[in-house]
Amino acid sequence: MSNHNKPDEGRLQKLFRHRRLFEQIDSKHKGKVTLQDFEKAMERTDHPLKDSTYAMSQIYKAFLNTPDSSADSQAVPARTGVDYIDFAQFNNYLMTAEDQIEKGFRMVDTNNDGKISKKDFENYLRKIGDAPTPKEVDVFFNSIDTEGRGFIEFDTFRDGLLLMPRMDGSRIRTAFHFFTDDLDNISSDGDFTVGNDIMKNVGYFFAGGLSGVVSRTATAPLDRVKVFLIARTDLNSTLLTTKSKIQKLAEKKEHHKVPPKKIQSPLVRAARTIYRQGGIKAFYTGNGLNVFKVFPESAMKFGTFEAAKRLMCQVEGVDDEKKLSRAATYISGGLGGVCAQITVYPIDTLKYRIQCASLDSTVTGTRLLLQTAKDMYNEGGVRLFYRGLLVGLGGMFPYAALDLGTFTSLKRWYIKRYAAREGVSVDDVDVPNYLVLTMGATSGTFGATMVYPVNLLRTRLQAQGTYAHPYHYKGFFDVARQTFQREGFQGLYKGLLPNLAKVAPAVSISYLMYENLKKLFGLQ
Repeated sequence: MSNHNKPDEGRLQKLFRHRRLFEQIDSKHKGKVTLQDFEKAMERTDHPLKDSTYAMSQIYKAFLNTPDSSADSQAVPARTGVDYIDFAQFNNYLMTAEDQIEKGFRMVDTNNDGKISKKDFENYLRKIGDAPTPKEVDVFFNSIDTEGRGFIEFDTFRDGLLLMPRMDGSRIRTAFHFFTDDLDNISSDGDFTVGNDIMKNVGYFFAGGLSGVVSRTATAPLDRVKVFLIARTDLNSTLLTTKSKIQKLAEKKEHHKVPPKKIQSPLVRAARTIYRQGGIKAFYTGNGLNVFKVFPESAMKFGTFEAAKRLMCQVEGVDDEKKLSRAATYISGGLGGVCAQITVYPIDTLKYRIQCASLDSTVTGTRLLLQTAKDMYNEGGVRLFYRGLLVGLGGMFPYAALDLGTFTSLKRWYIKRYAAREGVSVDDVDVPNYLVLTMGATSGTFGATMVYPVNLLRTRLQAQGTYAHPYHYKGFFDVARQTFQREGFQGLYKGLLPNLAKVAPAVSISYLMYENLKKLFGLQ
């Protein structure tokens, strides 16, 4: 089914060539082709993936999901809910695919001699994040260079990739994995196994877990100060205490001829108190448990986010995560946060209990951990470890949705803007690390601020009855009522500043690590 294309081939010539190709597939001349028709037609060809049911279904799905790209089209969307393709849909796919393939050829052919060598392929694959072995490059190259010429010109390159889906934003990468790694996963029955997908999914979870450990350890002191302030209920510890109240207090002392003490920030006072009672180590109280908790939490957050985006692609009928709607992206982020919260919630509760223990206690380290866990179990059983879970999920879904969704939206916006300005493909745009840090800080700060009151109330439910927070509550509405009565509206934002001071660097470091680990693991 090879058709060599002349460099000066016009649109009409392409149309005739596409018509001949469609007629070869539509052997019964019905004017439409079902998936079964397509698979039978491909069995009669020399297509290297003709025996893979999965590969054929993905190629066929690409036909269905391609919008009308003709010159006189008014952005007609891809058809959905149909089980066949006609020539118009087939031609739209080929026109779009050939434009993308031509751009891909130019990116691989870096010396612009009109020929692609094995070295050109290897360099391009490494550039986009893959790490091909010499054997894999040979298999990939020979799968396209069917005539054995030792080099590939555009017409051969085009015909080799034309009936190939464009997954993960790159048709060349898709072909590479189909022709190399994934071919090893095709069973004798022609069914595509999910071994490679499983490894890829594991990579997302592992990258997410490592990112969380690094960022959380780097910001542990700020988290310690935040919990200290949240547990306090005196108004002087709130960061939203008005200036007028402070002034009134100073004026009252001045009236009684008492030299006023220098007014310090609650953040400074909290840090000094923690340091005075335990030194530098006090800022890392509970951090061992934190690291133990944050790896699965961050792994579930990022891994589930990636899995949810792929699920949303099926729901919305798109073949690329970059084409997902903004709503679907935010929902995926929320689902990732919920799964992460459920996974580590008991550890989270135990951590808050340890951090709210008396700093003067002689019980420390592992003994404190085991003693606190034992006391919690004796007090309320396993259920106590999940106290405030529904409140936590109520705050986590919008936070993760705003955080992950906003970061992804900012990243897409930058990539599209840069690609349009420089005239390059979006697949070849790398976001600089300093922008990853900035986007992470922005998305994390925005999400954390929006849901902070809910998280504060959830933390108090988890920490109730401890040395630092001796109050008890009947539930979410009770803790909200008591907090408002004792501290007013500003009490709902106690510890916000240290929380944001922690969130900005923590989220930035986490995204920086995650984005770079994805490149290192070839997950881009």
